[in-house]
Amino acid sequence: MSAQEQQQAQSSLPSSATSSEAPESDAANKYETVVPHWFYCKVIDSRERWMPFSTQDSERLEEAHISGRNKEDLIVPTSGGRYDVHLKKRQRVAVYWEEEVSEVRRCTWFYKGDKDNKYIPYSETFSEELEEAYMIAVTLDEWKKKLESPSREIIILHNPKLMVHYHPVATSDDWGSTPMEQGRPRTVKRGVENIATEIPNGEPLQIDHLVFVVHGIGPACDIRFRSIVQCVNDFRNVSLNMLQAHFKKAQEQQQIGRVEFLPVNWHSSLHSTGVDVDLERITLPSINRLRHFINDTILDVFFYNSSTYCQTIVDTVASEMNRLYQLFLQRNPGFKGGVSIAGHSLGSLILFDLLTNQKAAPEDEEHSKEGSRTTSSTRGVEQVKEILKMLELSEYCDVFEREKMDRQALFLCTEKDLKEMGIPLGPRMKILHYISSKREMQGVSDQKATAAGHSRESRVQPGSSTEFDNTSDGKNCQYRDVGLGQVSANYPQLIYKPTIFFAFGSPIGMFLTVRGVKRINPNYSLPTCKGFFNIFHPFDPVAYRIEPMIVPDVEFEPMLLPHHKGRKRMHLELKEGLTRMSVDLKNNLLGSLRVAWQSFTRAPLPAVEAAATDTEAEAETSVEKQAETKPEETPEPVKEEASHINVGMLNGGHRIDYVLQEKPIESFNEYLFALQGHLCYWESEDTVLLVLKEIYQTQGITLDQPLPGSQ
Repeated sequence: MSAQEQQQAQSSLPSSATSSEAPESDAANKYETVVPHWFYCKVIDSRERWMPFSTQDSERLEEAHISGRNKEDLIVPTSGGRYDVHLKKRQRVAVYWEEEVSEVRRCTWFYKGDKDNKYIPYSETFSEELEEAYMIAVTLDEWKKKLESPSREIIILHNPKLMVHYHPVATSDDWGSTPMEQGRPRTVKRGVENIATEIPNGEPLQIDHLVFVVHGIGPACDIRFRSIVQCVNDFRNVSLNMLQAHFKKAQEQQQIGRVEFLPVNWHSSLHSTGVDVDLERITLPSINRLRHFINDTILDVFFYNSSTYCQTIVDTVASEMNRLYQLFLQRNPGFKGGVSIAGHSLGSLILFDLLTNQKAAPEDEEHSKEGSRTTSSTRGVEQVKEILKMLELSEYCDVFEREKMDRQALFLCTEKDLKEMGIPLGPRMKILHYISSKREMQGVSDQKATAAGHSRESRVQPGSSTEFDNTSDGKNCQYRDVGLGQVSANYPQLIYKPTIFFAFGSPIGMFLTVRGVKRINPNYSLPTCKGFFNIFHPFDPVAYRIEPMIVPDVEFEPMLLPHHKGRKRMHLELKEGLTRMSVDLKNNLLGSLRVAWQSFTRAPLPAVEAAATDTEAEAETSVEKQAETKPEETPEPVKEEASHINVGMLNGGHRIDYVLQEKPIESFNEYLFALQGHLCYWESEDTVLLVLKEIYQTQGITLDQPLPGSQ
């Protein structure tokens, strides 16, 4: 509508209105410009859905739209920098991964759809026509206006609160019927504030940490068959909610922003090598869907154990993470945070193998060697003390400690050396006999190990022989290479050092065992990554523990992940309460039975009583001891002590295995929820909270309130 038409419309208002009616007519006929909001089109379950941008993204797009009308094309980053919007083309393009381009609209008018009752925005051109007609109707107070859309659909503006859209059934009115008779009217709304849609709040601009997430087998990552991009989007959204709930003080003080999670996809690269065509040729035609599902998912495990395709997978994962890191730094030049990595299922094994084959910087290696030398020296002195105690020569411990004698130095000693240290002849002979006997045993075990090494076909990397144990003798163990049994591949190097490695539902422990690794050296840590968390659901059929491979002689439970609301789930508390109650009842009942039995079996004759006094005293003493020890066998103290167990340096001396709490409905049938247990991590608040807690702990930022049971 031109300015001249607007003046004519305003001048045509009735001038004979009385002074008392003037304020009412001005209020009723006051026109306010509609506030636009930007939307993008997203395909969900084969249906187009129009999703609103966050408030801050929409405002940024509107500013760019107003300021850049005469420019060729403006690119506006949205959704935390993960998507770019090309304003002139009206397109939304993914930055870090491949995705279909989405249409973008500047929306002011909406109508309700037929199928799902979701509001759909009109095209920008037709929205301008509707807005022009609405302005005339409001200004002149002339309603019942009809407009015809480009697709011959009729919109009638009855009044400001009632506007309807008629969709014609036929393309022509051959029977003389009007459009109103041909279709059910749809509701028309003006402005985004009048439609029922949830507008996101947006994300903090500051990024504190970057996490790369690697998927497991197959293209689908959860029970709804969604891609890794969609699952990581859920993980990111949950992290934003957890930050608001548990890091509110740090957010208010502007100490933190958010953590960015980026997906790493290797499945498409593997299956674009032509292997699918080869598999199709040999796949049987029966049970077609099941066979294709196996080819597309489960065979990924076998591909990873093939030297040819293992090389493709590790190259893809490493190069993709390096590419994403460089691209992220280009788009965020002020980023000063760290980088962590997370893997689900087979993805965690891929990352573990990559990390074990990284080369530490020379200064890091020297620092690590100094630390290990100090630790080894201290441990060696303690071993010498234990040897002397075993030989009943504890009085000479101070002499050996003063000479800084560790176990290795002890085995190099001669009789002359011991004599110079002031050790008498008798103790000297004992020590020398112990050394010679140990040397003979070592010679026999070395011959066996050499024979086993010649017969073993698995790859052993040179230069690193103190990480894992693959011997069957646990007492006289040799720690073998971290790469024992790995498929022979050239593992690429990452261009950054990960801060923490998170494994979700991981089969790492199982694969290490199958490769021949029986024990992990407690002093071993990943060359470039000092943090490692193994997180799993108790019913996850793919997950395995790591800590028993480091401490095989001690039985202890994994760390129970605290609930994000600050307590155990009700059914777990109830189960523990019932267990504790049954133990108490059992102990009380047994105690009562013992007392009754003693009173029943006690003989009335004094001579017999006198003769049996010693026996009864011993029996009562043993009963008292049993009564004292029985109540202590409740599971609670064991769980409290479990957090203080030394599980080696794989996670910097901290616990590695963390188990989620199952939901009440899951506890009814473990088998029914086994698959769900393997795919639950993407929307698990407890998992996300642990990830955030450990990441921000490296920056000196803690939760507002520590959760019970957490380290």
